[in-house]
Amino acid sequence: MAMRFTILGSSSSGNCSLLATQHCKILIDAGFSGRQLCRLLKTVGESIEQVDAVFLTHEHSDHTAGIRGLCRFRHLKVYANRSTARAVQSKLKRRPNWKLFETGSTFAFRDLEITSFAIPHDAYDPVGFIFKSGRDASLHGKRSLAWVTDLGYVSELIKQRIRKVDVLVLEANHDTQMLARDPRRPWPVKQRISGRHGHLSNEAALELLDTLEDPGWEHVFLAHLSKDCNSVEKVSQNVSNGTNRERSYRISVAPPGETLPPYEF
Repeated sequence: MAMRFTILGSSSSGNCSLLATQHCKILIDAGFSGRQLCRLLKTVGESIEQVDAVFLTHEHSDHTAGIRGLCRFRHLKVYANRSTARAVQSKLKRRPNWKLFETGSTFAFRDLEITSFAIPHDAYDPVGFIFKSGRDASLHGKRSLAWVTDLGYVSELIKQRIRKVDVLVLEANHDTQMLARDPRRPWPVKQRISGRHGHLSNEAALELLDTLEDPGWEHVFLAHLSKDCNSVEKVSQNVSNGTNRERSYRISVAPPGETLPPYEF
């Protein structure tokens, strides 16, 4: 096994995924309470005691709400850049076992090689991640996963970073028409969501899938769907209507708030 990936939950209400390799298990974000995270892990046969680290993309509560409850597990290392760690720590009484990295750097944790890169979102210093694991490329090759959610648009840097990964987790947050008609969100909020530092729409996600040249993906997970302004049906419809219908990779849509079966690659 090179990697096993499980989306424990992904939506505007909370985000957390489990990534396992031969020598470590990590959480990507922790957007549910500590108690709920423990329950979610149990549903997939895991426990928080078996998790080695948490990697945070940015400080918003739907990605960090669980850090407060996880502080009592002292074995857990919490990786974040300095701005994210400072923002999260300002709301905590206890101090997690912070491990700081510089945005844009590549570093190692156990048998993982992690590359962080800047993404456009309305947070202090939001990042995407690329995780690589496996043997030397001359033997069996490294396996790789890119985590890219909470971004207003896909920059050229992001396109370069994600083009050749094996698995891509990409935001498809909202349907533009559903967002425009939503009666619960005031106009400034709608502007924030649809802006260049907001969230990626279904249409923008599809544009990336249809226009990026020669991607190396074997599986794309579309995630972080809004419960109010999107649906699995809307995302699936957009994908099926894409100009590049003959895809060499599979696409899965993560229903808001649901845990997906583990994916091994």
